[in-house]
Amino acid sequence: MRELDATDLRIVRLLRQDGRMSNAKLAAEVGLSQSACLRRLHHLEESGVIRGYTAIVDEGPRSDATVVIVQISLERQTEEFLRRFEAAVRRCPEVQECYLMTGLADYHLRVSAKDAADYERIHTDVLSRLPGVARIQSAFAIRSVVRAARL
Repeated sequence: MRELDATDLRIVRLLRQDGRMSNAKLAAEVGLSQSACLRRLHHLEESGVIRGYTAIVDEGPRSDATVVIVQISLERQTEEFLRRFEAAVRRCPEVQECYLMTGLADYHLRVSAKDAADYERIHTDVLSRLPGVARIQSAFAIRSVVRAARL
């Protein structure tokens, strides 16, 4: 994969702000012809720099979703344990985000639940059954302060 230049980085930044931006507008913003911009965009997608597009939904203050930040430590940190855990956690629809971490916990997850009782079910039936889990530590979010779609 070639190194990203300033134009590539600008394309990525603009699409993070507005993933539905038309190619015509994107090309004008970065100073390229539409065909050159589209070629760069396709290259960014094919090389995996841009892995996909999504909608960011405003859950609003009345949202009944409960966000739980979960720290998970595994029994072992071998490649096999990490691979098995990551494959299993990708199949959990309640897990919105999962990060391999440095520090005391191996993974940090953002889990969405209806309420505390629903999280108890997720903890018991989903998280504690993931392969290699040694310890689970959970913290309930009070409210979202910053949740940006861009860098």
